[in-house]
Amino acid sequence: MNQLNLFLELTRFKKPTGYMLLFWPCAWGLSLAYDFSNNINLYFFYLLLFFLGSVLMRSAGCIINDIWDRKFDKKVFRTKNRPIASGKISIFLGLAYAAILCFLAFLVLINFNFFTILVALGSMPLAFTYPLMKRFTYWPQLFLGITFNYGLILGWSSIFGEISLIPLLFYLGAIFWTLAYDTIYGFQDIKDDEIIGLKSTSIKFKNIPYTFLILCYSLFFASLMIVGLLMKLNNYFYIMSVLIFAHLFLYQIKNLNIKNSNVCLEKFKSNNFLGFLVLTSLLIGKI
Repeated sequence: MNQLNLFLELTRFKKPTGYMLLFWPCAWGLSLAYDFSNNINLYFFYLLLFFLGSVLMRSAGCIINDIWDRKFDKKVFRTKNRPIASGKISIFLGLAYAAILCFLAFLVLINFNFFTILVALGSMPLAFTYPLMKRFTYWPQLFLGITFNYGLILGWSSIFGEISLIPLLFYLGAIFWTLAYDTIYGFQDIKDDEIIGLKSTSIKFKNIPYTFLILCYSLFFASLMIVGLLMKLNNYFYIMSVLIFAHLFLYQIKNLNIKNSNVCLEKFKSNNFLGFLVLTSLLIGKI
C-alpha cells in the first residue's frame, strides 16, 4: 500500500488539474471537428480515449520531469519531498513506471487513424525534454504550451485525418493560454528558482506580470473568436464567450496576487473550469 501511495504521489494522480489541462485541448479539437448529426457514440469513445491518454501521458511526464529535476527539487521547499527527490523511489523504478505508462498510452493511441498516430508520436520528444528548458531559457512555459496543447491538433485529425488552418489557429492561441496559467503557477517558486538559477516567464515578467498575462489571455480569446467565425458557430457560442472573458480577465487577473502562493495556485487550478467553459461553448455553438 505504501508503494501504491508513492506511485500516486509520483504521478500526481490525486492532482487532476494537470491531466485535465492536457485533456481539454483534445476535447476542443475533437468537438470542433465532429459532425454531431452522425452517431454520437464515436464522439464519446474518442473523448474517453483522449482522457485516458491524457492521464497516462501526464503521469509519465511527471515521472520524467522529477528524474530530470531531482537535484533542483531537493532545493525547493514545495518539491523537496517528492518521491524521487527524497529517494523514496529510485530512478530505475521511476523509469520502469514511465515505460509502462507510455506503453499503455500507446495502446490507447492505436485506436486512432494512422495520421493521428504519427502526429502524436512526433510530440514525444517535446513531452520528455520540456523539463530541461528551464535551465537554458526564460521561456519554458512556451515549450509547455507547445506540448500541452498538441492534443487540439490530434482531436481534429482523429476525425479528418489531416491538419487545416482552423485547428492550427486555435492551437497557437491555446499556447498563449498555457503561457499565462503556467506563469501564474510559476510565481509560487520565484524565490527558490532565482536562488538555484532556474528560469521562467514568471521571473522574466515579474515586474510587469499583469501586462504579460493580459496579452497572453487576449491572444487566446482572440483565437477562440476567430475559430468561432471560421466554423460559423451560432450566437450561443458568443454568449458563452462572455463567461470565458469574465473568467480570464475578471476572475483570474483582476483578483491575482502574485506574492500570495495560495492565490496563485487557486487561479492556476481555475483554468480547469475554464477548459470546461470553452468546451461547453464549442458544443453549444454547434447545436
